[in-house]
Amino acid sequence: MSLSRREFLERSAVLSAAGFVPRLASAEAPALSPVLSPPGFRGRPCVVSSSNGIRGVKVAYDRMLAGEDPLDAAIAGVNIQELDPDDQSVGLGGLPNEEGVVQLDASCMHGPTRRAGSVACIEGIATPSLVAKAVMDYTDHVMLVGEGATRFARAMGFKEQNLLTEKSRQDWMRWKSRLNANDAWLDHNDDIKIKFTTGTINMNAVNVTGDLGSVTTTSGMAWKVPGRIGDSPIVGAGQYCDNLVGAAGSTGRGEANIKTCASFLIVEFMRNGLAPEAACLKALERVVAMTEARLLGPGGRPRFDLEFYALTKDGRFGGATLYSGGKFAVCDEKGPRLEPAAFLYRR
Repeated sequence: MSLSRREFLERSAVLSAAGFVPRLASAEAPALSPVLSPPGFRGRPCVVSSSNGIRGVKVAYDRMLAGEDPLDAAIAGVNIQELDPDDQSVGLGGLPNEEGVVQLDASCMHGPTRRAGSVACIEGIATPSLVAKAVMDYTDHVMLVGEGATRFARAMGFKEQNLLTEKSRQDWMRWKSRLNANDAWLDHNDDIKIKFTTGTINMNAVNVTGDLGSVTTTSGMAWKVPGRIGDSPIVGAGQYCDNLVGAAGSTGRGEANIKTCASFLIVEFMRNGLAPEAACLKALERVVAMTEARLLGPGGRPRFDLEFYALTKDGRFGGATLYSGGKFAVCDEKGPRLEPAAFLYRR
């Protein structure tokens, strides 16, 4: 979402009145050089994502080749899922919390400028990834939550809408009706299968000069306690990028990821020489070591899944999951495709 200088000044005035502090203009900001690649550095443009980003990785890749910033390109990629009412894991049509309210989370990082933005529990805005970037671009903050995040989005000109589609409302009613057989809710006997998802989309991008961007967006765990926040809006957990090294992100059980700050950890493993796939697997080992006993099954294996995706500054990529069978999306000079993910345990 690009703004003219006039629009920015007008909205800055609105934000100031609402209690938000605009980021310092470049002439007033402390000198801080962008993190640039060495002269002559040439990497491989690449986009890596969770498997539900198979359409988005091509969009992001093409935009980067056309000269667009890698973070803007990655956000354009995840917007496809956020605006798709048939995708019940993010944005419009996302599965709601236990009260039937769709609450969304997102975070992003921009490698060259070392900046980040995040929103959590935002309601009525289908593209929280863009609101997170607006927090990064136009305020002195990193994270806004709840009504404050929604108010900020309104001030920035984002359109509010009802995010609960009829499809998702019916799924919520099915879940609610089966909580207690003796309550006043009539069971939906036409379909006894209750949907449950921790669906999310993470996307990481690097251009030919080695500049990176990362973004993660989600509607969170289906039927969650209102106000629950997973890893997606947590910088260092849901996603992380360092322009000197690479980027990483996650989907799956956010509670497990928060405790390990795994996206940050993966980037640090890559900084110390591990390839992306090996770094993801090592982070998964840390997740298992930090898992509570109540969430472990036979053989000490977690009763949940978690997926990581990683990308280096020079365009190498990898992905890994706790259990076999996972795939992730990639787009590079070979085109968009799904790649098999490495894993710790065979199903």
